[in-house]
Amino acid sequence: MKKTNTMNNRFVMPRRVEFADTDMAGIVHFAAFFRYMETAEHELFRSLGLTLVDMERDPHLGWPRVSCGFDFIRPLRFGDDFEVHIGVANISEKSVAYEVEVVREGKTIARGHSTSACCEVGTGIKVRSVPIPAEARGKLQQYLVRK
Repeated sequence: MKKTNTMNNRFVMPRRVEFADTDMAGIVHFAAFFRYMETAEHELFRSLGLTLVDMERDPHLGWPRVSCGFDFIRPLRFGDDFEVHIGVANISEKSVAYEVEVVREGKTIARGHSTSACCEVGTGIKVRSVPIPAEARGKLQQYLVRK
């Protein structure tokens, strides 16, 4: 189940730690957090009726990452239930910056950030950034994080 946390305008994606996400000690490997963040971005787009790769356009429209990172506070372990909270920190002409928080039982596990550029992509063309379509901009604004 996906939901919106209306207190801070974040989209919330529930998850459970899979065995494949863990290291030999049963602790989530750092790389899995980046997949969680990307999946939350994808689910946020889907909830808005948008897509991260628009194959209907020619050239195609996509949202490649141009920056991302995490700070880790406490471990997640195999079988843990947790949530990924994602909000829009900033929308510029051609990119969207996100704030992400991974939460288990009300406690922050990790904090991350990611910036995705709106780009024309496709076979045989050079990837180039383009202005964010008005429809996407309007829909994403409802998740602007209020500070």
